Amino acid sequence: MVEPEVLPLLRDRRSVCEYDEAHDLGLDELTSLLEAARWAPSAGNSQPWAFLVGRRGDAAHQLFAPLLAPSVRRWAPAASALVFALHQVASGPEDDATAYSDYAAYDLGQAVAHLTVQAAALGLATHQFAAFDHDGLAAAAGVPVHWSVTTGIAVGRGVTSELVPRTRRPLTEIAYGARFGTPL
Repeated sequence: MVEPEVLPLLRDRRSVCEYDEAHDLGLDELTSLLEAARWAPSAGNSQPWAFLVGRRGDAAHQLFAPLLAPSVRRWAPAASALVFALHQVASGPEDDATAYSDYAAYDLGQAVAHLTVQAAALGLATHQFAAFDHDGLAAAAGVPVHWSVTTGIAVGRGVTSELVPRTRRPLTEIAYGARFGTPL
């Protein structure tokens, strides 16, 4: 079966675990990534996301790197930047604040997807991860209690020596019609 055309930026995207330590992420590239995230759609245009950014060698990066789990600490600090994604979970910091939108985490996911596609367009690699001290990062960075530290994203120039063929589950396993489990 011939697979339908998908944008090469999407099909060729990789979550690399080896980064070029000589690459510095310039402010213009970083701004481009964050702008792409900023323009992502969100429920009611609420934009319930925020990012903590540390470029390799700066004070933020030095604060963030020790909070990575050992499995991630082996490769992520070599990336040009560590970006941590947050989403709003309550209307304010008060104990009786109402829960924020049920869609905030979904909206953050779209913002991160926009960031990763923009990175690919710039020839950069990204690798999303969750293995880090979420509470420690929130405390160290002064994240308000009505925000949740969600995921990390390593960004940089990937090293291609590690590339192996990518595989994905077939559509018959993820796209259904009127009944879950019955292929579309």
